[in-house]
Amino acid sequence: QVQLLESGGGGVQAGDSLRLSCAASGRTVAMNYLGWFRQPPGKEREFVAGITRRGIATIYTDSVEGRFTISRDNAKNTVYLQMNALTPEDTAVYYCAARTSPFSSRNRSDYNYWGQGTQVTVSS
Repeated sequence: QVQLLESGGGGVQAGDSLRLSCAASGRTVAMNYLGWFRQPPGKEREFVAGITRRGIATIYTDSVEGRFTISRDNAKNTVYLQMNALTPEDTAVYYCAARTSPFSSRNRSDYNYWGQGTQVTVSS
């Protein structure tokens, strides 16, 4: 099993930045592809960003492209999400997730492990 724990969420103003972290423990060798998802109030959970095991390839949903950056430090078993130029539309609970498969996926059903989430609230 893999345990994931997010941190770094909070309340900010539009235009501000936040950096989310997700620390993994347990059977971390099973973690290959990592992703960040978010669930806005009253909406379904959606894909935000993903990164391969070596951190070479990343993908983003269109609405965050150019503003968010996903990265990982395998020595620390941690994945990050740097979020810049935040808008109220970015308000959501943010979740990190891990796949045992090395291949990228935007589908939440393809992820094997999930964190509990961290709240990000952006005020205008």
